Amino acid sequence: MSVPGSGELPPLAGEDHVCASCAMSYADTDLEAAVAALRSVPAEVRTAALAVPEAHRRVRPDPATWSVVEYACHVRDVFATFTTRLHRTSTEDEPALDPMFADLRAVRFRYNDADLEVVLTELDTYVAGFLDEIAATTGWDRTATRRADEQRTARWLVRQALHEARHHTRDITAVAEAVA
Repeated sequence: MSVPGSGELPPLAGEDHVCASCAMSYADTDLEAAVAALRSVPAEVRTAALAVPEAHRRVRPDPATWSVVEYACHVRDVFATFTTRLHRTSTEDEPALDPMFADLRAVRFRYNDADLEVVLTELDTYVAGFLDEIAATTGWDRTATRRADEQRTARWLVRQALHEARHHTRDITAVAEAVA
């Protein structure tokens, strides 16, 4: 099996990103609204994932699309990664953030073999940790980079994490429909 993740990093969405598929506007999503929405992420992912029959949860509809279990693992890891990113942005001067290498993680950490119930419980904990880090953050205009040409604020990190969770919850539902 080849291991993806060694190519050039794709660009991050901008500070003023408006998603064409879900209409989330970063500029129109204030921190209070983002925090309120983030609180519901674990329940939304749990509901979407457990609605899929167990026999279909590890099926990829095609080689380029993750399974339900893989998407749940990724959403969990988004919150682990973004908690660290937010902490670093709050405590370091313009840190260079490591990429997630999501496809590499899916392969190396054998996402598709994970116990879904454990992953969903960890998601509860990881989102709670992210919310704790948000509560501890005061410098919302502090910045970090991932690529040399990208500078993103602490505020952006919160919006991006929410956007990732929303999209991948929708992906879980789409995969379920594709493999049914």
